Amino acid sequence: MTQYSRRGLILSGGALAALAACGNGIGGNKAAQLDARVDATHDYLINQYPGTNDLIAKSVGVLYMPLMTEAGFGIGGKFGRGALRINGVTVDYYSAASASFGFQIGAQQYAHALFFMTENALAEFRRADGWAVGADARYALPDRGGAIGAATTTSLAPVIALVFGQAGLIAGASLEGTKYTRIIP
Repeated sequence: MTQYSRRGLILSGGALAALAACGNGIGGNKAAQLDARVDATHDYLINQYPGTNDLIAKSVGVLYMPLMTEAGFGIGGKFGRGALRINGVTVDYYSAASASFGFQIGAQQYAHALFFMTENALAEFRRADGWAVGADARYALPDRGGAIGAATTTSLAPVIALVFGQAGLIAGASLEGTKYTRIIP
């Protein structure tokens, strides 16, 4: 049986409190501020990873999450806010959150985008009370030159996830177990 010390529980709670307090730089959940962050994320993707132009053109919608903050010390979590755009226009706002437990220590921030490649995948996402990235998602990894591989842009996957801009002390970033929920900013 695993025993937990009071000190470990307090430190883990402190890490989660710090994560919740950071607010991801979006003061007051204002739509205009969130849209500005999404615009900057969109522009960054196009400039840094030119292959995303093909993904955007072929997708029926893109969920941009400009800033995800993740922290953990035994117990961890991540949180961020973003916007779903269809034909370049914001149609909904979403939060993304997850909690984890296990061997982990550190903090990081990153951005990600979900490219919905089929009408059915987009409709399922928008209908869901809380949607989580599943096995139907394909992860796109930019190469060292900043390009998105041809296999990604010709993929038949219903959802393509791109994680980028990682900075921090946790190795890697995963969207596994992340729940997306529609919000009103």
